[in-house]
Amino acid sequence: MSVALSPTRHSLAPSLPHAYFSQPLPPMSILRRLNPRQLKLHQHHRRRFATVAAAAVRQDTTIWTQAPLSEIEPAAESLFHVTIDVSDAADLVASHTCAGQYLQLRVPDVDKPSFLAIASPPSFAAARGAFEFLVKSVAGSTAELLCGLKKGDVVELSQVMGRGFDVDLIEPPEAYPTVLIFATGSGISPIRSLIESGFGASKRSDVKLYYGARNLKRMAYQERFKDWESSGVKIVPVLSQPDDSWTGASGYVQAAFTRAKQIYSPKSACAVLCGQKQMTEEITSILVADGVSSEKILKNF
Repeated sequence: MSVALSPTRHSLAPSLPHAYFSQPLPPMSILRRLNPRQLKLHQHHRRRFATVAAAAVRQDTTIWTQAPLSEIEPAAESLFHVTIDVSDAADLVASHTCAGQYLQLRVPDVDKPSFLAIASPPSFAAARGAFEFLVKSVAGSTAELLCGLKKGDVVELSQVMGRGFDVDLIEPPEAYPTVLIFATGSGISPIRSLIESGFGASKRSDVKLYYGARNLKRMAYQERFKDWESSGVKIVPVLSQPDDSWTGASGYVQAAFTRAKQIYSPKSACAVLCGQKQMTEEITSILVADGVSSEKILKNF
């Protein structure tokens, strides 16, 4: 069921009485007395009020769909596996067409939404009528409130947003045998969707996922690694703060990749990135410097 924004909802953020109405223009006699710096400041405030008002109007156009939680359980330390029943929202299910897409989610009595990447592949929603998410519980956030709900509680979902990962850019597999995938923390969520959607990994000779987390307790989806490797994706876990028993890659993802990288033919290599901004920027710089085309580095934003 789709509903319009409710004016009676509470908000985590302070109210903005100027969001719809800005101050009237001062008389011309006052404007003439303003020095250039004061006039520039006045014009800046007018533009800011107009921007806030425009944003408020855009938010009013969002269509929200009510949907119940069908599952919520721990996925790793500070991470939760959340499943939402969208079997009664055919239009919403149909709008999820590509791995890497996301949506906004609101919890009861809170206006401020949380942006969440859809972790399940599009085929999952079509077959089972559900969206799955990997949600990081951050203190004071809408995501924290979501992780505190229980099965049957109703949330609101926006339309599916974003273009997702344009895998057509790395087709056919024979032309791009090397695919390097990088994810940190909850950024593994849309990567799961990509891997389980399929992008011809088994037809490529070198597909690696560098997946970074603080330690194994914070690394979600470990139970899926075997299936992912069976599909042709080699998993390289990278821990920034491992315990003494860890023998795998350590440090940050970008450093681990730099130590191990072997790109035999940059022109036939491509990459997929999702996670911390610093990681995505540094990996992009490293790949481009090595000769990988920036057009072949896919991001979901």
